[in-house]
Order: sequence, then structure tokens, then C-alpha cells
Amino acid sequence: MPSPDTTFVLVHGAFANSFSFAPLQAELALRGYRSLAVDLPGHGFGATFPVAYQAPQDLAALATAPGGIKGVTLADNVAHLVSVLERAKEHGSVIVVAHSRGGITLTATANARPDLIDQMVYVSAWAPVTLDAAAYNAEPEMASFDASVLIGAAAANPADVGLLRCNFRTASTEVLAGLKHAFMADGTDDEFRTFLNTFQPDENLDAGGPDDRAQAATWGTVPRAYIRLSEDVSLPPAMQDRLIREGDELTPDNPYAVHTLASSHLRWLVHPAPAADLLVKIAAG
Repeated sequence: MPSPDTTFVLVHGAFANSFSFAPLQAELALRGYRSLAVDLPGHGFGATFPVAYQAPQDLAALATAPGGIKGVTLADNVAHLVSVLERAKEHGSVIVVAHSRGGITLTATANARPDLIDQMVYVSAWAPVTLDAAAYNAEPEMASFDASVLIGAAAANPADVGLLRCNFRTASTEVLAGLKHAFMADGTDDEFRTFLNTFQPDENLDAGGPDDRAQAATWGTVPRAYIRLSEDVSLPPAMQDRLIREGDELTPDNPYAVHTLASSHLRWLVHPAPAADLLVKIAAG
């Protein structure tokens, strides 16, 4: 078993926040382990929820309302995570668990400060190696994902507001069905809508560049694991496997420890007991 001095630091994905990790944190606590869920800049209680996003919605105003996450960069995310890890490291070993877009922040942080991370775990998360993170979306491994579902949820032109904005409070049955298929097809409608209501409307535009890809001399020195989500539609297993393969090719002497959970992109956070068991197993080495 991992030392009880271990801290699991949990990094959320796009449009998400620390709130989505509450069930997983409860399961880790019941197993005797402490955890800390990070809110990246502009997330959690730092998020902007325009009045136009409330009910009744004013979609025209929502399309132009300013958002506080405008101008937030990946470097800002890294600086924030580094500050958290510096404090957590004072109390023992640190395992960083990143989900989805949070993997971009974890990768860049491991490039900058590998000394702060004892182990990193990607859960169906982006770990860019040969391409910038956004460029992977045009690759064959993403062909099975219909990105039009996100276009249907879009609530503003990024060029106008300087950020990504989605209307997760839409009443469109078509958009809701598309989002559920993409992110939690294996959950109930109530579970899906509950999770959707933990999302925030805005996300930053900066997904990183060449310098933020995994670097062998830094990122590649940290022990790492990848938890594949076999039912993930939004980040298909084919792309997860490509990211694992590219990471292993970069540092063949320090490959991923690969595990698989039968879950969509989000269901593992709603029913987290299997994930908590697996994280404890990974931490134990």
C-alpha cells in the first residue's frame, strides 16, 4: 500500500473544476489517503457565470459577455499547479492525477518541475509528445469522435470573447443527447445532467505549443501510469493508445504502466470506487 503520507493531487479537464472530484476524494479518504483537488486559474469559485447564463437565458448577451478566464494561459495553469505541489511536497510524496485536458497542464508542469512529482497518472488525458495538443484532434485516431456536438453547444465566437464558451444549460434535446453520447453514454440521464451542471461555461484558449510537449529529460524521468477509459467517445481508446505509445517511444526505459477501466469519459467520476482502488494500487507500485 502507498504511504499514508502520500497526497493525491487531482487536476481537472476543460470546463470542469475541483467539484467533479468530490466523490473520488471521498473514496480515497475512506481508504485512508488524503487528496487535494486543484482549481486551475479561472475555475471553481474563480469562474465567471454571466447573468445571461441564468434562467431565462439571454443567448445574445451570453455571446458577448466578458469572462474572467480570458487571457489565462497554460503557463498560468502550470505556475498555479507548481505552487500547489511545492506545498504538498512538504508533507510527503505527491502523485498527480490528471483527467482530459488536465493532462496538458500535468505534462507542462512535469517539464518545468519534475522534482515536485513522485508519480503522475493520466486518466484518459492528453499527454502531447509529437504534436501540439490541439493538433491531435485532426489525426485519424480522433475520426470516430463527432466534434459537431461541441459546436452545437457553443455559445460565443472565441474571436469575439477571447475564450471558449459553451451553453451547458441548454434545453435542446438534440445537443443534450449529443453531449451525453460523447461524455457519459454509460450513465443515467440524471447522472449526466447532474454532472453537466457542475461544468462552467468558459475555458481558456491556450492548449500549449511545441515547448509544452513531453520532454525526455524532464517529464520522461517521472514514473507514470495511464488509465485507459475503454468506453470513452470524446477521447477514443485509439488516441489514448497513441499517446501511450508515443510516450513510451520517447522514454523506452521509463514506460507507462497501463491500466483500463470500463468507463466513458465521465462515469468513473460519478462511480469512483474502482478508480480509487486502482489509484491506490498504482501508488503502491
